[in-house]
Amino acid sequence: MSTSSSASVPCPDVESLDAILPEEPLLMMGAGPVPIPAAVAKANAIVINHLGGTMAKVVDQVKTMARYVFQTRSKWVLGVAGPGSAAMEMAICNLAWNGTRMLAIQNGFFSARMAEMGRRVGAQVSTLEVPDREIVALEQVEAALRRERPEIVTIVQGETSNTVWNRHLKDVAALAKARGALVIVDAVCTLSTMPLEMDAWGIDAVITGGQKGLSSIPGVSLIAFSEAAWQRMKGRDAPNTHWCLDASLAENFWHNAGYHYTAPVSGVLALHEALRLVCAETLEKRFARHHKCSVALQEGVTALGLNLYTPAACRLSSVVGIEVPQGLSPGDICAYISRQHQVEISGSFGLPIVRIGQMGEQCREHNLFRTLHALGRTMMELGAPVDLPAGVAALEKSLSGSGRTAARQ
Repeated sequence: MSTSSSASVPCPDVESLDAILPEEPLLMMGAGPVPIPAAVAKANAIVINHLGGTMAKVVDQVKTMARYVFQTRSKWVLGVAGPGSAAMEMAICNLAWNGTRMLAIQNGFFSARMAEMGRRVGAQVSTLEVPDREIVALEQVEAALRRERPEIVTIVQGETSNTVWNRHLKDVAALAKARGALVIVDAVCTLSTMPLEMDAWGIDAVITGGQKGLSSIPGVSLIAFSEAAWQRMKGRDAPNTHWCLDASLAENFWHNAGYHYTAPVSGVLALHEALRLVCAETLEKRFARHHKCSVALQEGVTALGLNLYTPAACRLSSVVGIEVPQGLSPGDICAYISRQHQVEISGSFGLPIVRIGQMGEQCREHNLFRTLHALGRTMMELGAPVDLPAGVAALEKSLSGSGRTAARQ
């Protein structure tokens, strides 16, 4: 009997990627994903058995290197087959459930996402709202802890959406721990770009994405739980409603060399190489490189005649926010710089800013010069008055060590 009919779906005729992608590769200088090193790209082209001795060795090394990057001795490091938001949801859905009292320190798009994830698992979520371009005051945190008596506190180290750095993270964690709460930290855009010490700061869960500071591929992320967080997860009365994100099931693959689901093999290999490169550089040198490059970019942007969005006291270094000149839109700028200069930067969820990333492989001097020049030319060609020679000169002066010295994060 024929399987064809007038209702059959016809075979499509589509273009190849070569016809879709630009002839010149785009320089990825937005808020992620970032350029990836050759070793990471090579690893991402390899497929091996997701079970067995070779994969077990790779996973063991990933966990060892991740403990260094997280600065933790905790056993409970796991990978996540998903974006940073999946790791975020893994932290929330394993540690919070129906009736859990959760305090979300909310000062932007991604901190609000953690609060929403808490509500969706039935937690009693209270939010401590922080005005845009500000950080939470410790007195406010102390008052909210007394009032809400949370079991879980969530906070973002670097709020990517509005480029605010929550520089009191260590003190916030100490206040929460003193009140008996577990602390979940979103370090998606900050891990390996600036200090975060999970054990020393008393943090119970840290999440990060692969495609930002680590300079790996999108879609494979990392999470670390403290022993206290792991025991809370193991002691819950009802099973996790999220099967793929159930840490007790993920333990079988990440710690027992067994089956949970088919792991993103190529992505895990890419993550291995990205972590290996971080370890080879060392965190201290990596922090210094990020600081130097971000400060230089900020000084170059300022010398162009543009305004940085966030005050210096709480300015995030890993993503730099720039106010859009009057008469332009973020979309205008992002589209033009991509089309005319093959440089990708980001807008930001309705805010009047564009954002330039300073994470991992973005923090290379040649990338800074190309990006700043492209930004200056874009502004000029769109009619905004900027001083391009002054901007490039300020960038060079800062990178050569003769510029201003900014406070180290």
